Amino acid sequence: MGVMVGRVTALVALAMLAQFPVTAQSVRSIVVPGGDMATLAPSTVPADYIRREAMIPMRDGVKLYTVMMIPRGAANAPIVLTRTPYDATARAMRSQSRKLINASQRSEEQFVRAGYIRVWQDVRGKYKSEGEYVMMRPPVGPLNDSGADNATDAYDTIAWLADKANLPESNGRVGMVGSSYEGHTVAMALLRPHPALKVAAAESPMIDQWRDDWFHNGAFHNIYLDYFAMQTGAKGALPRPPHHGYDDYDNFLRAGSTHDWAVKHGLDQMPVYKRLEEHPAYDELWQGQALDRLLAANPSDVPTIWEAGLWDQEEIHGAVLAWEALKAAGKVGNNHLVLGPWRHSQVNREGRRTGAFAWNGDTVRQYWDEMVMPLFRERLEDGPKANLPSAILYNTAEDRWDRFARWPLACERDCPAPLTPLNLAGEGGLSFAQGARGEDRYVSDPAKPVPFMPRPYDMDEFAEPWTTWRLSDQRHVDKRPDVMTYETEPLTAPVRVSGVPIAELFARTNGTDGDFIVKLIDVLPPENANDPPMGGYQLPISIEILRGRYRDDPSRPSAIPANVVQRYRFRMPVVNHVFRPGHRIMVQIQSSLFPLYDRNPQTFVPNIFRATKQDYRAATITLERGGSEGSRVWLPVLPIDGPPRVGERP
Repeated sequence: MGVMVGRVTALVALAMLAQFPVTAQSVRSIVVPGGDMATLAPSTVPADYIRREAMIPMRDGVKLYTVMMIPRGAANAPIVLTRTPYDATARAMRSQSRKLINASQRSEEQFVRAGYIRVWQDVRGKYKSEGEYVMMRPPVGPLNDSGADNATDAYDTIAWLADKANLPESNGRVGMVGSSYEGHTVAMALLRPHPALKVAAAESPMIDQWRDDWFHNGAFHNIYLDYFAMQTGAKGALPRPPHHGYDDYDNFLRAGSTHDWAVKHGLDQMPVYKRLEEHPAYDELWQGQALDRLLAANPSDVPTIWEAGLWDQEEIHGAVLAWEALKAAGKVGNNHLVLGPWRHSQVNREGRRTGAFAWNGDTVRQYWDEMVMPLFRERLEDGPKANLPSAILYNTAEDRWDRFARWPLACERDCPAPLTPLNLAGEGGLSFAQGARGEDRYVSDPAKPVPFMPRPYDMDEFAEPWTTWRLSDQRHVDKRPDVMTYETEPLTAPVRVSGVPIAELFARTNGTDGDFIVKLIDVLPPENANDPPMGGYQLPISIEILRGRYRDDPSRPSAIPANVVQRYRFRMPVVNHVFRPGHRIMVQIQSSLFPLYDRNPQTFVPNIFRATKQDYRAATITLERGGSEGSRVWLPVLPIDGPPRVGERP
């Protein structure tokens, strides 16, 4: 068939050539003197905005590149500022559209419609800004004697923007917004806020680098090795380094230790990596720049939204830690916690679904329309009161927003209700009652670590499935002999949880170190006629890790005494969920989550980054259950009719 078509096409072409023969003269007639290069005149279609650039001077003389997107004809307009390490030029304009709403990022739509001036700035040392780049530059003080940090740079920038001589179209009021590293720069600005800073939204902010960012309770987050190279290898950004293989489980396992990986890929010379390797414990370096501590010591009066995703794969604790610290410092009315059904920085995208789960409308649009904009209008425009409650959390089972005038209502102390123990029981059971004494054993082998998601996978920071691993189906490890699984019978009544679960394990090991991972899981009914693959889905609603050497003191690692019961107690990510009738509550316990976190050699060594091949040894872990020293997860259980809510949706 293809040959016949080709012949017909050739015949047609020959016939056309016969009618219009190609001659030397006809060829010469299409050659234009000077070639095809031409200078295009600018478009005559007027833009509905003015794009202005400035190099704003800081107190030490360094100038920071700043882009201002100003609605044409603006007068007395509020300003919204984002300080970024990710290229202000690109962040300010996603296209060359002559309409600001199309030129701006998707999450900017509400600001554009409100007529705000949108400002983006490169942090010092990145892209077009002057100065030296230091990743997560510590605040001025014992760790930074330069006199400049992200707090002073924000202050000086806001002072310049609020001066009508520099930005005559503005009303002199500034709000700040940003996610992840950009959320960190928002939090830093709140340490010493300029008087013109009237409101802020810190989204998935990087708050504590040891508890929630580069490390998680001492376990190193391998995914950040690529990030360090991309961010610090050039003033702009480098491409992601090659891994020389698709399956990162095999790639990292073959490499050996994290130090071995760094050497193999030329990352060991990066200053940021050297800092991490030299400071694996929660020492003065990390404590001295933990922003929850600093914010509590310097609480601001700037109304602030602290946002995170309930399945944030990068900064799941930061917003909560900052909000808790300010609440403890007495700043209750002006700080609002928002936890959505999202992955990391999903507030910059669409919120109709996350991973395998669809939500009731665009939850991200609801966040911007019903939470951010009311507060920004109140503070930047003298608009009506936003009336945001203390906490707004998405109910991930009942698919709605819950609003809490006071939260949490169940916790370890100073709450109306205490936490409720969910105890490990015999024969893989879970019970709210304390059962008989017993124990369960498993062997954790560093040569065969438990994968954190189904293999094979490319651990690309910006792509699925890695970005949604926190809500991925846990059946892929459920029957592994090194994953201990406990579950209830199918529930006959709903169980509502809202707050911070606490894992408390009593265990012994014949090794001298080890990691402990606890997962709290909602097991869906085995049959789902509308969506068969979702039948029996094991949905994790909270996952956390603790490096055993830090069980007593995160700043002073100590060997685990072999074959002696130890207590491992640690907080887990926030939950706001209902286990419905017919579902089961499951707890999984394991000792590796690889290669998301580095492997623990299970032999105590001075520095796990530099563990040798001989250090990695299999260990037998025994979990105690029943009695006063029985392993359990403490749950923030609430009455099923729930606390008073100010409406079903904000």
